[in-house]
Amino acid sequence: MPLVNQRVDVPVTIDPNLCIAECTLCVDMCPLDSLAIDPDTSKAYMHVDECWYCGPCAARCPTGAVTVDMPVLIR
Repeated sequence: MPLVNQRVDVPVTIDPNLCIAECTLCVDMCPLDSLAIDPDTSKAYMHVDECWYCGPCAARCPTGAVTVDMPVLIR
């Protein structure tokens, strides 16, 4: 299955320029397994469109590559 290029309509976005290849900290922290590692680039991406907006993925990222887009109603 081909991977979709970086989407902007998902709750979590990952800046590929800041993401460290083979770092799995954000993937390991996600309680829903929404994030995965792209086998071609070895960088993280949003695998499924499900998110609890809990934020450990962004908090654990050492480079700030992960952004959680919280809806206004949850803030």
